[in-house]
Amino acid sequence: MSQDLPPVAPSVTAELVEALPPRLRRRLDAGVAKLAARPAVREGDTVRIAVDDETDVVLRAPGGTVTGADAIRCGCLLAPDCLHRAAAASAAPVADDAPAPEPAEAAEAGEAGEAGEDRKEEGQPEETEATATATATATAGQRTAARAVFDAAAAVLEAGTDGAGAVLQAELLRAAHAARLAGLPRACAAAVSVVTGVRAARSADPGYRLADLAAALTGVLGTAHRLPHATGPDLAELRGTARQPYRPDGSLRLYGLFCEPVLTATGYAGAVTWTADADGRLYTVSDVAPGGPARATGAADLAVRIGDTALTHRELSRAGLAVSGATVSPTGRLGAGAGVRAVRASGAAWRGEPLDRLWAVPAAEQVGRALNGGQDLLFLEVTVTGTVRETAGDCLLADCAGLPLRLAAAHDDPALPCRDNLRLLAAAGGSRLRIIARLVPGPLPRALLLAAEHPTDPAARVDLGLDRLQHADLPAGAVAPRSPAVPAGDRDATAPLHLLRRRVHQAVSGGRRVLAFTGSGSGDGARLRRLGLTTAADLLDGLHTAAADRSRDAFGRLLPADTGRFARAWLAAAVYLDTVERALCAGAWEAAASAAPSPDPGRPVGAES
Repeated sequence: MSQDLPPVAPSVTAELVEALPPRLRRRLDAGVAKLAARPAVREGDTVRIAVDDETDVVLRAPGGTVTGADAIRCGCLLAPDCLHRAAAASAAPVADDAPAPEPAEAAEAGEAGEAGEDRKEEGQPEETEATATATATATAGQRTAARAVFDAAAAVLEAGTDGAGAVLQAELLRAAHAARLAGLPRACAAAVSVVTGVRAARSADPGYRLADLAAALTGVLGTAHRLPHATGPDLAELRGTARQPYRPDGSLRLYGLFCEPVLTATGYAGAVTWTADADGRLYTVSDVAPGGPARATGAADLAVRIGDTALTHRELSRAGLAVSGATVSPTGRLGAGAGVRAVRASGAAWRGEPLDRLWAVPAAEQVGRALNGGQDLLFLEVTVTGTVRETAGDCLLADCAGLPLRLAAAHDDPALPCRDNLRLLAAAGGSRLRIIARLVPGPLPRALLLAAEHPTDPAARVDLGLDRLQHADLPAGAVAPRSPAVPAGDRDATAPLHLLRRRVHQAVSGGRRVLAFTGSGSGDGARLRRLGLTTAADLLDGLHTAAADRSRDAFGRLLPADTGRFARAWLAAAVYLDTVERALCAGAWEAAASAAPSPDPGRPVGAES
């Protein structure tokens, strides 16, 4: 039911849960489950939930978001300090004051909670780099807020998703709100993303991914742990910015690349259209607001909100745009201020100028740029070779300049055509296509497939999250190949690190207790050392030691566990895994680049075979 409820500000949920007496707090998780099973009816900005035949809970969300506790009302006799109001807030998506998430940011820890169109345009005060670094050290209030975020996130990790109920979630939301008030928007957004992930896990959301929640926990714990001791530019980065500053960028001539749906676990949906200028710089136009899959598909047919142009997002993805008085955020998002003018212009084919140059950049160079904090879109030319079955579903196998590449669906929601399109493309075995994908860092070359050339018409392109391919679009006689067995090299490439990764992920799901059992990691450390991964072995042993460490008082009674020590041991292991896997990712793409034959000097780079 969370998709039917408006987003609720973290402070509202924290306030309502805190107001509950202890006996009702113990019943909150059951209350959330009961309320989630009840019908919800939306009437404009109001959502009404029938608790029973005589009692309703009403959520009022002017502007699409519940921003005050008084906007959630209940008709029961215990109101206002009743279980129903707190349960409704705990069942709803978490709102945040930061800008709407761009698709690339949604995979990053700390960015999944961003929402809305709240952003700075010209005429509004900006947080410049100079002001961001003016304070050399964190203030006392920021250090206190960071410690609160760390402690609340550590408590969630201690309990695992199985035990992190609505009360622990509310404590983390309270810490997130305090971080925002202290001027720490990055820590706030990271904490919100953890709560969102925990709720997805507990509700068996089909879009939940354990690896994503582990990354979110790494982000919030890492940010909160480093911030009290950071200085200068490092501190400015850890603080983050609540709004993206938009700066003047003069006149722009843009060419549409593709359009993709946005569908987040925080209850926001819409579309983002990607464009490029003649020099290959990327710019985006977005329309993201509270909603579900229907809005993700419908937003593509809404007019872009720049100047007086009547182009829809779908049309812009294949046309062009001439912009004067442009304002642009650091990530390339185009502003829509009053002084911006935009008119329709001619587009360009992927294999024509100036877009052709995007595919001329070597894949390894594109991956290196993404891993170093740059744009994570990959412009690749691949040959479809088949499919491979994974736990999350089939992946498209492709050859990219001699590199075996796995292309996964960008979204699993059945309302979007991503996975169906991927299955159909698998039937176009042997086809050579230009594609646009989003890098998935890891030890094996992998990316999320976003757009591709049409299988039978290279002059056309397919937005794989919005356009639905048909069998008639495939080459004559195309038949979907059988999913091949995963090569032994693929299975063995990640096996050593898997010994550490599975323990890190087990802690996220089951909490500290699953690593505290005697013999739960018996032999794994020794195997890692035999394979030469001594650091990984030390981190694994430290994780088990921290999990099992329970002191006793003078009467032999167990004292509360040191959640901070366990969280720091877990964080060290998680950061190590991320660092090593990113290095392996870069190495895999670079190895393929060095093995690929040199281009014919007499043939233009990017030309067709």
